[in-house]
Amino acid sequence: MTVDPRAALDRLVAALEAHFHAISSRRSEDDPAVDDAYDVLADAFEVYDDALSGVYGESTPFDLADDDEEDDEDDVADLDDEDRVPDEAFVDDYDVLSDDAVGDRSEGARAQQ
Repeated sequence: MTVDPRAALDRLVAALEAHFHAISSRRSEDDPAVDDAYDVLADAFEVYDDALSGVYGESTPFDLADDDEEDDEDDVADLDDEDRVPDEAFVDDYDVLSDDAVGDRSEGARAQQ
């Protein structure tokens, strides 16, 4: 059953208002009201986007980040520099540009001058 896009839009606008109110009246850094308002807003957005798609074949220009992707980014941000694994392409480039290779290229460039 497809939701009426107008009703979904009204719900989205109300969720935006509630989210703003929760943020502007936050009592602490970890205020659960902000998290709850975030969840309601995300749900209202998805319902609205689905309603637009179902009735009009259109969508909004916005994408919600998947929680899994967000968790992966947080995991990487929490790593110390020693725990980070370099990208393989970076390692390959680094091997090509070792001190000897750079020295050889510099000498070759000087010889051509």
